[in-house]
Amino acid sequence: MSQQPHLDASQELAVRRILHRAGLRYRVHVPVPGLPRRRIDIAFTRQKVAVLLDGCFWHGCPNHATSPKGNADWWRAKLERNVMRDRETREHLSALGWAVLRFWEHEAPDAVAARVRDVVVIRR
Repeated sequence: MSQQPHLDASQELAVRRILHRAGLRYRVHVPVPGLPRRRIDIAFTRQKVAVLLDGCFWHGCPNHATSPKGNADWWRAKLERNVMRDRETREHLSALGWAVLRFWEHEAPDAVAARVRDVVVIRR
């Protein structure tokens, strides 16, 4: 697991490139206000738009999530905690007035960027 990339996954980089080309400026890996050790992948701080790009395995994608066979109980508990933490983060940011956009790693970067752009423009 130490071999897994922690930041700047290929989908995230692709989405960021598209958004930047569209003239949108953002911050990356911004700490979630009031919640330690949690970060927003792409943040539009003035418009309060948080973009979270989740990996299918780590965040329990309903279509693609898998469960390791070895040490199954530990992995199930670990992945369930990830999902609970995601829910808590979303609720916390929403309570602070942020628009929270969550996407899966298998979603097309063009579609993700278009949705993000629409929300940022609306909140301007």
